[in-house]
Amino acid sequence: MTHRPPTRFPLLLLLTLTALTGCPKPPTPTPEQNYSDVQFDVTVPPETPVNATLLLSGEDAAFKGSSGQGLELVYQGGNTFTVKARMPKNQLLVYTIRMTAPSEQMAIDLVGNSMPARRLEARENEENVSFNVERWGQPSSGIQPRTVFVVAVPATTPPDDDIYLAGGHELLGGWNPAGAKLYKAMNSSYAIELAFPPDTSLEYKVTRGSWEKVEKTAEGAEMANRTHKTGSGFQRVSLSVGGWADFFTEEPPEPVLTGKIEYLRDVTPTNTVLKKRDVIIWLPPDYDTNTGRRYPVLYMHDGQNLMDATTAPYKAEWNVDETAHELVGAGKVDALIIVGIYNTSDRGPEYTQVPDARYPEVDGANGGRADAYGQFIVKELKPMIDGKYRTKPEAEYTGLAGSSLGGLVTMYLGMKHPDTFTRLGVISPSVFWGNNDIVTKVEALSGKLPLRIWVDIGTEEGSSSQETVEDTRLLRDALKNKGWVLDSDLKYTEVEEGRHNEASWSARFGSVLEYLFPPPAP
Repeated sequence: MTHRPPTRFPLLLLLTLTALTGCPKPPTPTPEQNYSDVQFDVTVPPETPVNATLLLSGEDAAFKGSSGQGLELVYQGGNTFTVKARMPKNQLLVYTIRMTAPSEQMAIDLVGNSMPARRLEARENEENVSFNVERWGQPSSGIQPRTVFVVAVPATTPPDDDIYLAGGHELLGGWNPAGAKLYKAMNSSYAIELAFPPDTSLEYKVTRGSWEKVEKTAEGAEMANRTHKTGSGFQRVSLSVGGWADFFTEEPPEPVLTGKIEYLRDVTPTNTVLKKRDVIIWLPPDYDTNTGRRYPVLYMHDGQNLMDATTAPYKAEWNVDETAHELVGAGKVDALIIVGIYNTSDRGPEYTQVPDARYPEVDGANGGRADAYGQFIVKELKPMIDGKYRTKPEAEYTGLAGSSLGGLVTMYLGMKHPDTFTRLGVISPSVFWGNNDIVTKVEALSGKLPLRIWVDIGTEEGSSSQETVEDTRLLRDALKNKGWVLDSDLKYTEVEEGRHNEASWSARFGSVLEYLFPPPAP
């Protein structure tokens, strides 16, 4: 067999072709290979409104979205929003997140600073970006006191019902059961953000707008007041409602009314800024038998809390009827008529003489309605009472009393109308309101007025409200400086262990009556 050397032609041909054409080039990339599908998963704070519109925004066209305003995220349940979008690879993209509805807000940190813009450089064909938003708001310079309440409610809660916080502080409605209204938030919760002064001690409960629909435990038991002390920065308070009072069978308290009680229903002020209200009237024991006698009158605020447990918050009343009945019967107090003026959902505005910018939720554009409320009492209600009952209508026989903001408005209206009221029961007054405006008004008096004044404060009130011993002493001293004399026409009392509630006011109401309406000299 003849052997031939292997041919070199194929190799030579290959070398020749390579020299002519150069090295092989990679295939031209397709548009899909220049982009990556990126999924953004964003965890938002629990107080985020359930109807929030969230957008990712940036200068690159990839962040413009179909509207040109940004990529809209989609709510996925819980506290998560997502969006998936095609992003260019190997490019540094800068973007931010913001809320555009129900209000325009930015992502900020717990101190209040704007969250820095985020950066993205996509490299893989499928990428996932996850991040958290600490809170929403407007950037602020320095730490601002803010408290967010996030309330989880039971599944049995009617979806169309509103949820409220009701508490002693005026931002919580001054125990109005429809005090501070919450909005619907993420994850079937409700939320509200409020601005309390630092170190404010709060007592409050959750309601669905009335005391018949106040929160209970899951077993239907009564709950003690919730408490919280605010800080100087941002706080988030998360709480859960176990059940609602109207979902449990409970025997209502029996009305315990002592003496002769009458009502004026739906008394409607002529000033349309004021709401209609009921009025409760207590008549002295001999009113029906001693028909030739006329009586002094004490007008009192928060009338639903005075005599009837069925209309009082937490079913706790002042026991005004029992106390008056006992003291009048014993001859320790002059026989008198007591008129209780029910409050309304506008209690805060009606009981304050000036707006207070610290509490826009209470007064806002319609704050400081005490003058209108006073005109209603002086020009409409008092003539109605004087016309219907055998009163002594003169100012020297007419008194005014109330607690908390009711004490504040008593002091104010007493100075405003000394020709109508001369006996004032200023009980646990909210001196703090309007930066101690009531003290300023006393100091501005040209001289002493013909007023007999009771002023008191409990030593433990500051732990549950903003009414403090220190502020009340300022009011006392201002009155003294204008000529009132302690233990003569000014009685000042600091009640040991006294708190800011009906039980404490009930315990000392007898002393108030004995000072303001002593029995006539024999």
